[in-house]
Amino acid sequence: QVQPVESGGELVQSGGNLRLSCAASGRTFSGYTIGWFRQAPGKEREFVVAINWNNGGSLYAVSVKGRFTISRDNAKNTVSLQMNSLKPEDTAVYYCAASKLSTVRSAPSMYDYWGQGTQVTVSS
Repeated sequence: QVQPVESGGELVQSGGNLRLSCAASGRTFSGYTIGWFRQAPGKEREFVVAINWNNGGSLYAVSVKGRFTISRDNAKNTVSLQMNSLKPEDTAVYYCAASKLSTVRSAPSMYDYWGQGTQVTVSS
């Protein structure tokens, strides 16, 4: 099984940019759909974006479309999340998750393996 490992979270000012990475531990991401979710204090876990490793198909949440970009690096076996024009409401713990399904889904229940999360804080 694959174990996602997130990195890159930090404190950034409103309007700033940040890049998160999700590395695969245990095996490659090949055949998986990789998703990013986030959870703010007192709120439910929220879908952000996901990508199918094999065909590159992706799905974005409306709240981040046009600001966030997901990409994959076959050589490094990582998925990156480029976050631009960050807003205070983007503040959350960001989780990377892997789904064995080939179709890109937004429901957390569709994902089988989860990372520990990385904190992103956007100051106003």
